[in-house]
Amino acid sequence: MTLLADNRIARHRYFILERITAGIALLGCEVKSIRAGRVQLRDAFVRISNGEAFLLNCHISPYPNATVVRPDPTRTRKLLLRKSEIRRLEGKVQQKGLTLIPLKLFLKRGLIKVEVGLCRGKEAPDKREVLKKRAAEREMARALSGRE
Repeated sequence: MTLLADNRIARHRYFILERITAGIALLGCEVKSIRAGRVQLRDAFVRISNGEAFLLNCHISPYPNATVVRPDPTRTRKLLLRKSEIRRLEGKVQQKGLTLIPLKLFLKRGLIKVEVGLCRGKEAPDKREVLKKRAAEREMARALSGRE
């Protein structure tokens, strides 16, 4: 598995409750652009409509050596999931008020996959708690490493 893009801001903004791996329908020039690292997941999200999952606001820059076809960089792209998975995710999103956020784009056996997280938004106090906890853990690690 080769990591192509990571949505690090998602771990700061959301509690990730569940992770799902999905395929993604792309054009050839988009695949080349993603492999070159010209992709951004920062504002992307997943929406389920008519029993299908779609990735929205994922910015894939146009491939500079592409010939005629240059698709819109933020076009809607279809995610390839089983119907049972889509129904299960749709139920959780509607009932519990959760959201689906793309976390990573990676290469697996020559295919580009996207890891989608079922997430719940963090409030400002939650974010501060996480930062305090990380700082405390860092201090403990420093103290332990100084002793030995």
